[in-house]
Amino acid sequence: MKESQNLIDSSLLESIKNIVLSARKNIYQKVNQELILTYWQIGKEIVETEEKNNIDNKTSRQIILNLSKQLANEIGKGFSRSNLFNMRKLFLEYKSVQSLTGHLSWTHICELLILENKEKRSFYENEAINSSWSIRELKRQIDSSLYERLLLSQGKANKEKVLELAKKGQELVNAYDILKNPYVFEFLGIPENKPLLEKDLELKLIKHIESFY
Repeated sequence: MKESQNLIDSSLLESIKNIVLSARKNIYQKVNQELILTYWQIGKEIVETEEKNNIDNKTSRQIILNLSKQLANEIGKGFSRSNLFNMRKLFLEYKSVQSLTGHLSWTHICELLILENKEKRSFYENEAINSSWSIRELKRQIDSSLYERLLLSQGKANKEKVLELAKKGQELVNAYDILKNPYVFEFLGIPENKPLLEKDLELKLIKHIESFY
C-alpha cells in the first residue's frame, strides 16, 4: 500500500510540475510578444516623428537621451538610451515583427541588431529560432564566426560538419530562465533587485550606438 501511495505521489507531483511549467512558458510567450510589439511601436513613433519634423541624426540623438530620462522618471526602468536606440532600429530593420515575437526574446533581438550585415543577421536569426538557442549560445555562435566559417566551407559535407560542431555545447532555454529575464521585469514594471543580466551586452550595445551616429 505504501509503495503504491509513493507511486501516486510521484506521478501527481510530476503532473503538477508539468502544468506549472507549461503555464509559465505560456505566460512568458504572451508577455514577450506584447513587449516586442510595444517596443516596435515605440520605434515607429520615434522614426515617424524624426521624418515628420526633418530631424537630423545629432538632434535625434539628443531627443532620445532626453526621452530616456523622462520615461525613466514617469514610467520606470526599461527605457535606457541603448534600449530606445534599439527600439528605433527594430522598426527600421523589421517592417513586421510577427516572425520574431513568438520565438525570440528582446535580448536575442538586441544581439541580432548589432549585426549590420542583413544576410548575416538573417542567418543567426533563423538558426536561433530553429535550434532554440539561448542568449549565451547565440553570442557564442556569433563570436565563433559560424556564419563566416560556413561561407568558407567548400562542399555540402564540410558545411554539415561545421554545423554539427556548432551544435556542441548548445544550451536550451527553459521556462525558469526566460521568466527571470530582466527586460520582462522592466516591461511589467516589477522591481528587480538582482543585478541585471547580460552586462556585457549593454556595453556592447552602447559602443555600437555611439559608432552608429
